[in-house]
Amino acid sequence: MNNLWNEIKRLYSNGEIVTRLIIVNVAVFVIVNIVHVLLFLFSPNIDAVAAIMDEVLGWLAVPSAVGDLATRPWTVFTYMFLHKEFFHVLFNMLWLYWFGRIFLMYIDQKKLLGVYLLGGLSGAGLYMLAYNIFPAFAEYVSYSIMLGASASVMAVVIAISFYVPDYSINLLFVGPVKLKYIAVLTIVLDFLMIASSNAGGHISHLGGALFGYVFIMQYKKQKDITKWVWGMFYPQKSSTNRKKYKNPHMHVSYKKPKTDMEYNKQKVEERELLDGILDKIARSGYESLSAKEKEILFKMSSKR
Repeated sequence: MNNLWNEIKRLYSNGEIVTRLIIVNVAVFVIVNIVHVLLFLFSPNIDAVAAIMDEVLGWLAVPSAVGDLATRPWTVFTYMFLHKEFFHVLFNMLWLYWFGRIFLMYIDQKKLLGVYLLGGLSGAGLYMLAYNIFPAFAEYVSYSIMLGASASVMAVVIAISFYVPDYSINLLFVGPVKLKYIAVLTIVLDFLMIASSNAGGHISHLGGALFGYVFIMQYKKQKDITKWVWGMFYPQKSSTNRKKYKNPHMHVSYKKPKTDMEYNKQKVEERELLDGILDKIARSGYESLSAKEKEILFKMSSKR
């Protein structure tokens, strides 16, 4: 057990942001369900157990009633890490892993964290707005709550799908499908499912999708609307120390930094070049490489 705990800590400390988000979501799921099992084992009254669990979830899930939110404002963040059902957390984490990995191929970890958090906030906002505006939800608004990472995950899915719309992934029984079709189909299905029993969940998905779209449209214009959020977790290094120890006799020239899009394009091109070289090695062996390809492989291996 100690080895398992150390391995989880190592994964969290050294893993990418996708791995960290998955670990946090799974950890909250496990803790909530351990509490449920312990209550079940030590309480003779099943109804009392259900009431206590409703109370626990109520303090972590985001409510639709504005008055309730005022008493527990933290829920706009905690809800996006909270799951009660196994398949709910499983499918959310699978989507986060698949699309998060693609996101990191073209954009970076800081922005993924920002999209996840602000996408979740956008989902919670649209959920509350809809439940307090539309008459269809009037009888539910006083006690309805929402939980799950779906809105946050949807923001990541839509952001990367509109950034590289022609990127294809292989779906079981379907084959290669471009991201743009998955994004559009998901949005349409969520809208059509608003009249179902999980209206709040589908509305929040649309809120997350809306933020993901706005983020990527601004990102294409070289504007990062998530910086104020991820900046709290990834503080910028101050330049004061560099100025303090500046050597007056040392002259340094600086290259103009690449923009995010130029940098990400270069990363993708390097990845594709390396994949081609590795495929050639797999087919014909290392000796089949040209001198230039060996040099490229050596340089890229050194970078890693």
